[in-house]
Amino acid sequence: MRKDFIETLLRGLYSAVLYLLLPITVYHLIWRGFRVREYFRRWDERYASYPQSAGEPRVWLHAVSVGEVNAAAPLVNALRERHPDIRWIITTITPTGSQRVRALWGEAVEHVYLPYDVPDSVNRFLGHFKPSLALILETELWPNLLFGCRDRGIPLYILNARLSARSLKGYRLLRPLIARALHGVTCVAAQSREDARRFIALGARAEQVRALGNLKFEIHPPDPTAVLQAFRAHVPSSRKVWIAASTHEGEEQAVVDIHARVLAQHPDALLLWAPRHPERFARAEALAREQGWHVATRGAQQWPTADARVFVIDTLGELMQFYACAQVAFVGGSLQAIGGHNLLEPAAMGTAVVTGPHLHNFSEISRRMNEAGALRVQPDADGVAGEVLQLLDDAATRERMVEAGQQLVTNGRGALERTLALIEPRLP
Repeated sequence: MRKDFIETLLRGLYSAVLYLLLPITVYHLIWRGFRVREYFRRWDERYASYPQSAGEPRVWLHAVSVGEVNAAAPLVNALRERHPDIRWIITTITPTGSQRVRALWGEAVEHVYLPYDVPDSVNRFLGHFKPSLALILETELWPNLLFGCRDRGIPLYILNARLSARSLKGYRLLRPLIARALHGVTCVAAQSREDARRFIALGARAEQVRALGNLKFEIHPPDPTAVLQAFRAHVPSSRKVWIAASTHEGEEQAVVDIHARVLAQHPDALLLWAPRHPERFARAEALAREQGWHVATRGAQQWPTADARVFVIDTLGELMQFYACAQVAFVGGSLQAIGGHNLLEPAAMGTAVVTGPHLHNFSEISRRMNEAGALRVQPDADGVAGEVLQLLDDAATRERMVEAGQQLVTNGRGALERTLALIEPRLP
């Protein structure tokens, strides 16, 4: 009885705070909308207001943004192939995640934005789509959503679950509530034993948690032949080419400074630059032009021009193929305390990988790559610049890193089959 009372009290307090903060979400959407116009659209979905009846139940998968959608893609594709009659509802939070869902599956799956975690919105969402199975990717621990699935008897799996030491510490105040919400989860399928231990420390029961491996290793690189041939028709193989991928606002000046050092030694070197967020495409181009460099973009010129020193990849969904065009890749989100981005994609495409020190979102992957000799980690931008320069001039070291990275990706596979075996018995 006391346990039920405490849960009711905690849920009530948590929900009351969210209701008080709800008006701020409008200002947040407006503020984001001035930077990314898509945030001005589809507000009804974010508050779980749907104009039409949803019809029959669906399998629901939530992937917050592009990285999680990409991680979920092999799983969704395998399930769609094995069970073609299942209807899917896939939710994201970001517009780029939404665009990635559409790029992968078009109208074959339904997509809406995940509503805010207030009880009314959660109840409308679950009541509208009537999911028969819920699959949540990585670290989306929204208490009312988890409780809502439990209260409706919806089996819920947290797949490819990860929880860094930093995130575990950040959940301290909400731990009593999160722990109770986790008790209603069918299974937490963790990326690693360390992630599994942290979920148990957060409050999940040991029997609920299994370490199945990381779905990101299930990457199957696209064939880059066509892109590489077209690229080489414009950029001879004698030019030094490096790529700065998934960079954030606070890293952009560092990218410019690194490229200035590269050009000092290799005057015809080319930087491929793919900012993480579309709203930063124009700013990256402007920063490069401010240095007096000739700049081409994927959207305008399609390919680098002969005099270009920077080529901005201002499109979505093409980054992996452009990794194959570079000799060295710097993966952003790592010079700031963001936690890094996917390191396996450049490794799988045959590119030597360099990062900054902030890798808490990819701690297991970065550790394994580092131990295998497939990754160079530097403490700051100056170190990254030195590493990029060294690797551009050292083909033998690059080749060893590439071989180690591709072998690691191959050896790391297996999480997909283990995950399928876990959830298939619960499919409708």
